[in-house]
Amino acid sequence: MAIIEVTVIPIGTATTSLSAYVADLHRMLESAEEPIRFEMTSMSTIIEGDLEDLMNVVRRLHEVPFIHGAHRVSTSIKIDDRRDKAASMEQKLRSVQEKLKG
Repeated sequence: MAIIEVTVIPIGTATTSLSAYVADLHRMLESAEEPIRFEMTSMSTIIEGDLEDLMNVVRRLHEVPFIHGAHRVSTSIKIDDRRDKAASMEQKLRSVQEKLKG
């Protein structure tokens, strides 16, 4: 399972506020047909699932601001694709928390 961190930034909008665009992105993720899990943070969104599914989802996320009036969109992604053992958002955090205890 892969984990992607994605940041979608609409440019050329009528306002400096981006929360309406973020809400549109959230709706798209909630309705995604792919078997994904996601977590929104204050600065980006983290999505986990099959890499091919994630890339399809990111492509659609990139299009959302255009559909809602943005004239330009900048999308940044980071991919963590671990293939030697199963990984998840929770597992990564749990691993760090265990090390903090010791």
